Amino acid sequence: MPTALTFDLLRLLSDAQFQSGPALARRLGVSRAGLRSALRDLDMIGVELARNPHHGYRLAAPIDWLDAAQIKAGLGPHAVLYDLRLLDMTASTNTTLLENAAGMPSGTVVVAELQTAGRGRRGRGWHTGLGGALTFSVLWRFEQGAGVLAGLGPAVGVALVRALRELGATEALLKWPNDVLVRHQKIAGTLVEIQGEVLGPSLAVIGIGINCRLDPATRQRIDQAVTDLASVGVHAPRNHVLAGLLSHLAVVLLEFSAQGFAPLRKEWESFHVYAGKRVALRLPDGSFEQGIAAGVSDDGALLLQTNTGLRRFHSGEVSLRPLSGAGEPRSASGG
Repeated sequence: MPTALTFDLLRLLSDAQFQSGPALARRLGVSRAGLRSALRDLDMIGVELARNPHHGYRLAAPIDWLDAAQIKAGLGPHAVLYDLRLLDMTASTNTTLLENAAGMPSGTVVVAELQTAGRGRRGRGWHTGLGGALTFSVLWRFEQGAGVLAGLGPAVGVALVRALRELGATEALLKWPNDVLVRHQKIAGTLVEIQGEVLGPSLAVIGIGINCRLDPATRQRIDQAVTDLASVGVHAPRNHVLAGLLSHLAVVLLEFSAQGFAPLRKEWESFHVYAGKRVALRLPDGSFEQGIAAGVSDDGALLLQTNTGLRRFHSGEVSLRPLSGAGEPRSASGG
C-alpha cells in the first residue's frame, strides 16, 4: 500500500532528471531497502519508471500534479465559496467528507491525487490511476430537508455537462441517473449522499470522478465502455479542469438551493442521451420495465412511457439500458 514516502519519492522524481538510488535514499532519509520498498509501491499504483543502470531512475511520463494556488486562481469569484483540501491519498473522498462533516463548512472540497477505494453508485468501484483522473467531493449545506434534495444528482449532471462542453468535450451527454457519456462511453460519474433532518437542515456530499487520461492498466480494470478527456481532444491541465468544474457546480448549487431542480429540468432533458428512445429499466428484482424515455420530473425521477401509462422511477431503484431491438435489452456503458 502506498504511503507518504511513496509520494515524497514521486515528487523527487518529478524533475524529469535521472537520480541515483543512493541519492534518492539520502534525500528521503531511508535505507536502500526502504527505497526499494517505495519503488515497488510505485508499481502498485501504475507509475512507470525509466531505469538506467548508470544514472538511476526518473518518471517515464510527468505527473500532472494538483496545485491549490492554481485551482483557486482558476475559480476567480467562486473561490470564496470553497474550502479546498488536497490529499495525496485517501480511500474515498466521499467517505472522508461524510466522516468529518460535523466540523466542516459548506463548500468544503476534498480532492485526492489517488483514491484507493472510490465508490460509485450502488456500491460499484471507481478505478483511477495516479494523475489520470480527477476524484473529488464537495460538501454543501442546505436549509431545506433531505427529502427536498431528490433532484440534486441530476442538477449536478447539468453542471458537469456545461463544464465539459466549455472545456471542449462538446459531445458530452447525460445518462440517467448519474453518468456523463461521450459517444456512449462513460467519461464521468457522480455519487450524491445526503444526511439531515426531514424538515432541515441537511447536507449533501457530492462525489465526482472525471477521466482525464486513463492508462492502459486502469482501462483493463473497468468493466464498461469508457473514454477520457484526452481521447476527445481535451488536453487541459487537471487544475484548470477542476477549477472549471467547481465554478459551474457553484452556479448550479446556488440555483438549486434557491429553486430546486425544476429550473434545470428542461436543460437536463436536452442533454439526455436516450431522450425519446425506447429503453429498458432493470428493477431491483432483476426484471425489466420497457418504454420510451420521456424526460424527468421536477424531483429528478425518470419518466417512462409504458404500455400501462407514464411511470416514475427514482435513482437507486433501477439501472438504465438502451434497447437494441426487440426482445432483451443489450448492455450499455454506465449505470
